[in-house]
Amino acid sequence: MALDQGTSSSRAIIYDALGQVVTVAQAGIDLVCPADGWVEQDPEQLWQSILTVGRTAITQSGLAAEAIKAIGITNQRETTLLWERASGNCLHNALVWQDRRTAAQCQKMATDKLVDGRPVAEAISAITGLIIDPYFSSTKLTWLLDNVAGARQAALKDEICFGTVDSFLLWKLSKGQSHVTDATNASRTQLFDINEQAWSKELLAYFDIPQGLLPKVLDSAADFAVADAEWFGAPIPITGVAGDQQAALIGQACFAPGMSKSTYGTGCFAMTNTGAARPYSKQQLLTTVAYRIAGQTSYALEGSIFVAGVAIKWLRDQLNLIDDAAETQAAFERCHGDSNGVVVVPAFTGLGAPHWQPDVRGLITGLTLDSSRDHVITATLQSVALQTAELLRAMAGDGAGVNTLRVDGGMVVNDALCQFLADILDVQVQRPKDVETTAKGAAVLAALGCGQLADLEDAASAWQLDQTFSPLMSRESRQQLMEGYARAVAQAQAG
Repeated sequence: MALDQGTSSSRAIIYDALGQVVTVAQAGIDLVCPADGWVEQDPEQLWQSILTVGRTAITQSGLAAEAIKAIGITNQRETTLLWERASGNCLHNALVWQDRRTAAQCQKMATDKLVDGRPVAEAISAITGLIIDPYFSSTKLTWLLDNVAGARQAALKDEICFGTVDSFLLWKLSKGQSHVTDATNASRTQLFDINEQAWSKELLAYFDIPQGLLPKVLDSAADFAVADAEWFGAPIPITGVAGDQQAALIGQACFAPGMSKSTYGTGCFAMTNTGAARPYSKQQLLTTVAYRIAGQTSYALEGSIFVAGVAIKWLRDQLNLIDDAAETQAAFERCHGDSNGVVVVPAFTGLGAPHWQPDVRGLITGLTLDSSRDHVITATLQSVALQTAELLRAMAGDGAGVNTLRVDGGMVVNDALCQFLADILDVQVQRPKDVETTAKGAAVLAALGCGQLADLEDAASAWQLDQTFSPLMSRESRQQLMEGYARAVAQAQAG
């Protein structure tokens, strides 16, 4: 069983021994935004949603709980929690990866130096493969320690735990027996040395974080914990864990260096497997742990976009232009993929890669009296692909050019989006039969961890192609669209 705790929802998917879906259960998750740029979630809702979907999936399947061989967990990554060791209760709402409240701290970090005189930005890049941005867990954790009453004192007394969502769920499922994470999630905290595969003492000292707060780091397929029988009806081993984007890479069977995927959920995340190589980007991309299995680490080059599917939700919930996400394809087709000059820059929580500007805000440009509802919808859908094009151009600049892109996530059921992606990227886009590859990756890791799969090659053989989309757009049209988007981004950056 895969437990997929995402930004917008929690899901449980049960797979059979051949990797086919038996049943799916899903529950929505609320976001809390107490101030501009602040994004939180209720930890109790995260926990209860996982219990609900797990129990529902088992009931729907008709299986006895004892028939579930293992659990794999995948999760929204950088989201940060602090909880009491004694009770498991959190000290504050979870600070979600989208949260930008530490932007000022990050600005100061850009000019700071470590005690050895190295610029902090340089050290963070060399040690973690990341850049300075509120996106990551480090500054979120320091904010909690400094702003939640009694938190720092409790940390010094070893009374509280830090973790990303996977660690929190493992703690709760094991009733406090396991304070662990895996290497992929650790690599997103900005506290983990991806070269040494250990917590960085230099960065812990810089951020003033006691090491006792941190979970033990395991391989992505390992004995993480046992889910107590109270939760699902029988004790179930948890043998696979990975952050959601790494899990999607695994679910897409991108195991060879050079293979690439892009996931379209709340945000968009493009990732290229680089194998044992750790390329340090000159294009403001991220180097991260792709997975660690049997002590062997594979790395990836990643570009992160903060707004993808959430832009479609914005069209529905805030602008009331659609009632359902499926309507976007019809609108796109009515316009024949032409936004009539309208461009949307969906920088609702700042710009991610390759810009990394947390203070930029979104805009709509190119509006005229001829602009229609369908033009705005089309431009919003196009913005997802145009952001992806920025990422792939940056990857090419780092020597990791992409010829074929495997896509997944809820948005890619939209044929119009997939075709526009192929057109604007000028690459073949492959959509698998199972687009929920994040959960699939968690299941693969669990199967590896419990011995049901022998190796990654077994997992690769189960990947099935649904459709390939080939580029049809002219070079001139592609260039015109990219230049128009670049001008709009520049307008957004200028404020």
